[in-house]
Amino acid sequence: MTDLITLGQQAKASSHELALLSTLEKNHLLTKMAEALIANTTEILQENQKDLSQAADNGISETMQDRLRLTSQRITEMADGIRQVVTLDDPIGAVDKMWRNADNLLIGKQRVPLGVIGIIYESRPNVTTDAASLCFKTGNAVILRGGKEAFHSNQILVKILQDTLAENNANPHAIQFVDDTSRETATALMKLNDYLDVLIPRGGAGLIQRVKTTATVPVIETGTGNNHVYVDKDADLEMAVKIVVNAKVQRPSVCNSIETILVHQDVAEIFLPQLEAYLKEHAAETPVELRADQTAAGFLSETTPATESDWQTEFLDYILAIKVVDSLEAAIIHINRYNTKHSEAIVTKDYHASQKFLNEVDAAAVYVNASTRFTDGFVFGFGAEIGISTQKLHARGPMGLHELTSIKYIIYGEGQIRE
Repeated sequence: MTDLITLGQQAKASSHELALLSTLEKNHLLTKMAEALIANTTEILQENQKDLSQAADNGISETMQDRLRLTSQRITEMADGIRQVVTLDDPIGAVDKMWRNADNLLIGKQRVPLGVIGIIYESRPNVTTDAASLCFKTGNAVILRGGKEAFHSNQILVKILQDTLAENNANPHAIQFVDDTSRETATALMKLNDYLDVLIPRGGAGLIQRVKTTATVPVIETGTGNNHVYVDKDADLEMAVKIVVNAKVQRPSVCNSIETILVHQDVAEIFLPQLEAYLKEHAAETPVELRADQTAAGFLSETTPATESDWQTEFLDYILAIKVVDSLEAAIIHINRYNTKHSEAIVTKDYHASQKFLNEVDAAAVYVNASTRFTDGFVFGFGAEIGISTQKLHARGPMGLHELTSIKYIIYGEGQIRE
């Protein structure tokens, strides 16, 4: 089993060095990391192919293989993500505010690193470089524990990043990799309180629930995406069709895709046949299975009856649940009952309906007339994201640099003592 104690000790020691690096030094090293990814594209693709071959042999679905797959373009995008992090303001050392109290003490709130961050994640190798770059920029050491499906990809990516640090006279232990994918090692990492300051899980509902119930290290929950689009009675139906198809079909294996659409009864008879026809024309290569309630099924030609479990499921596949509702209020009630607090959208031309939806839907990201696929740290301008938090403490939504910091109070005095 991986010696987590050693990894923890090395990470803790490196975090003290990393916290002292200047913004210029961190940006230089991050730029070198991005260049190294591009320079080692062939080697990365070779290792990724090992993971893809094993995934195919193990019967992993094509949509899940897509989460795992790297291409030259995706590697370039990973490098671009690191370069964007370079361009972002460094929050470390920034003083949010300063004030004088009644004792004439000058008090300030200064941004500092969290320390050592552990990340447990599944399938997607780009998480490795996203997490490493964001943690590095914010002066945090990171211990990465990826899933067995992406073992070879993650291992080579971390080696490239570590080698880059070593070649540039920086501590390679700032970015570390747990090379044991056993359940026992994952559990031990969740209890590494002496060395980890926070643990962030990224993956499916099973992983996140296990981390929540097992970890003794403080956890920032990044959530699954049982997301919805509500098509209002006053929706632009052509717009609604395009938004629904984009949110479901563009990349169904990611957490910001949708799983259910709710359609107002006044437009269901017109909208649902339009949606079905558009799906057949534009998503014919991989048909979308429509799981409809009884009312919706009456307007569609090919459906499977929806069950209670369908409203609760993050499919991450070419499956779309459909329900007809009689009001905006009913849509909001359904969403707040079944969603995972990730991303929700309404399509409507009614301003008051849009505001009611924004105000009453409980989610990290709520959209009016746009696809949920935009819930992404890169798209929001944060650079590569560490994850999308669905909880309300410390951070919510796409987590960028600011969310990987804490504060300390700095106090300037002139000899004051408390009487």
